[in-house]
Amino acid sequence: MTTAWRKSSRSSNGTSCVEVAFAGDDVATRDSKNPTGAVLRFTQRSWLVFLGQAKASRFNC
Repeated sequence: MTTAWRKSSRSSNGTSCVEVAFAGDDVATRDSKNPTGAVLRFTQRSWLVFLGQAKASRFNC
């Protein structure tokens, strides 16, 4: 089974992007510069919590 990787439409044609794929009950992420490198997997619940925090600007320094 091939995983369909996507990157944000806000990434334009940049090469420094995080790609996301939905794999069963998990959400997988990887660095677009290294598509054969490490993949981080999250539960859907953890991913939704992360997105909520990011949208609320909780990670801004």
